[in-house]
Amino acid sequence: MRILIAPSGYKECLEADRVADAIAAGVARAMPEAEIDRFPLVDGGEGFARTMATASGGRVHEINVTGPTGQAVEALLGEMGGGGPLTFLVEMAQAAGLRLVPPDARDPTRTTTRGVGELIRAALDRGAERIIVGCGDSGTNDGGAGMAAALGCRLLDGGGGAIGPGSAGLATLARIDLGTRDPRLAAVTIEAALNITTRLCGPRGVARLFGPQKGADEATIVKMEAALENYAAIVRRDVGVEVANMPGGGASGGLGAGLAALLGATLRSRYDIIFATFDLDARLASADLVLTAEGGIDLQTPQGKIPVEVARRAKLRGLPVLALAGQVGEPARIVYEHGIDAFFSTTAGPCTMEAAMRDAESTLALSAENVMRAVLAGRRLSR
Repeated sequence: MRILIAPSGYKECLEADRVADAIAAGVARAMPEAEIDRFPLVDGGEGFARTMATASGGRVHEINVTGPTGQAVEALLGEMGGGGPLTFLVEMAQAAGLRLVPPDARDPTRTTTRGVGELIRAALDRGAERIIVGCGDSGTNDGGAGMAAALGCRLLDGGGGAIGPGSAGLATLARIDLGTRDPRLAAVTIEAALNITTRLCGPRGVARLFGPQKGADEATIVKMEAALENYAAIVRRDVGVEVANMPGGGASGGLGAGLAALLGATLRSRYDIIFATFDLDARLASADLVLTAEGGIDLQTPQGKIPVEVARRAKLRGLPVLALAGQVGEPARIVYEHGIDAFFSTTAGPCTMEAAMRDAESTLALSAENVMRAVLAGRRLSR
């Protein structure tokens, strides 16, 4: 049996390559003769830079940047291999991800994407001809204002001073001046790999959809929405770009809007970029069974998450798809309508989140082994 293991990472726990390795270990225990193809995938969030660089035969650079709460953090800048334009991979989660914000400090009205701009500047310093920005797993809601400021853009309040960080700063925004923007940006192609369905403003705008997981209560969400609406209005007036309802503009707390309007980036579906690089279809062509995984399977899984994207492509070839997840939420059964044939929780019983994350690799391996033993039993029954 040829088994394709194509998981995403477990957010704030395991990157995709470690998830794939754990599943492969369990499969090998149950079925040592199986041909296993490890194929860790990313969605633009955690693990994007390292996984994309490794898959292309490239490398990563360690860069010190400003973290989301203003602290110094060490981030990875990916460099693609394989020839073609000199391409660098900027992972916003490395510089402004939610995992970098301590739970007791989660306040999206104050967190900044400045470090993302510093990573882009580091790519420019290395002669980048193309920059791909992976948008996902953010701990920010500043519309990319911090990123733009790090690259020389001037975002000013009514008194002519620089606005403060976070969406609180956007609430005071009165003028945008791109005249001092880093001139090297004009000679480089920037693409953003993101969820193209997200919007900056409106009833399903980014503040309302993702604000709660970043620490915002209802009153804060209302203020964030107003701040983003002010930002969109100033961008429209001073830059001439409509971002309020731009497809993908709400990605990573509005980073998509900032990339497009202030840096001239092209916003693209993350899977158009990622799956083209990895050539998932070629791997599916030689598989008999697909195992995928993510940290949680629930209502959001069909909204552009990796397991469903993998399953959709696998079903074009008639392949069975099994999914593993650390958590199973309601209504997880919806994934049956999107190509996943069965899903399994890797959590054996009640436990704390800390314990589940600590033991994730061993429970993944055990679950994968048990799933494959069930597959073997099914094969015997079919005879």
